[in-house]
Amino acid sequence: ILNCLKADINSIFKSDIITDLIRVLGCGVEVRTRSTAKDLMDFNIDNLRYNKVILMSDQDVDGFHIRCLGITMIYRLCPQLIEKGFVYIGETPLYEITYKNKGKEETYFAYTDAERDAIKKGKDSSKLKIQRSKGLGENSAEMMWDTSMNPETRRLIRVTAEDAQVMNEYFELFLG
Repeated sequence: ILNCLKADINSIFKSDIITDLIRVLGCGVEVRTRSTAKDLMDFNIDNLRYNKVILMSDQDVDGFHIRCLGITMIYRLCPQLIEKGFVYIGETPLYEITYKNKGKEETYFAYTDAERDAIKKGKDSSKLKIQRSKGLGENSAEMMWDTSMNPETRRLIRVTAEDAQVMNEYFELFLG
């Protein structure tokens, strides 16, 4: 995805990926320019098609970069989505841990190294199988449901704009 902080507004609206994402959201953009498509011009938060906009990426450096670019796009084009609490980051697990004990197999998911260590604690290490997550594209449908899609078990972090100036400074520092 294009870095919307660095790019000029006309270049942003030439990106099919960005205009498609904005169309899917349905609420339009808060930025106006001659190159803005008519169906994107009038921002109306009431037209947002979802009660949550969840950005989900792999738990690696590339995934964090993609996530940051997505947040930047929303911040630049429709900041009210962040201000009104519609934007979330979906956490994905770093590890899948299988523990075989007395013929029974248990599966755990750890989102941090500390969680991995806590799961390992007190268990026979010879009966543990720890796999580093290869990325969202490698996960089974069942694992995706259990860890990322199921509203009962997924982990979401709300993206807030309590201090828009600080957020803007970080975006300028990292992406400007």
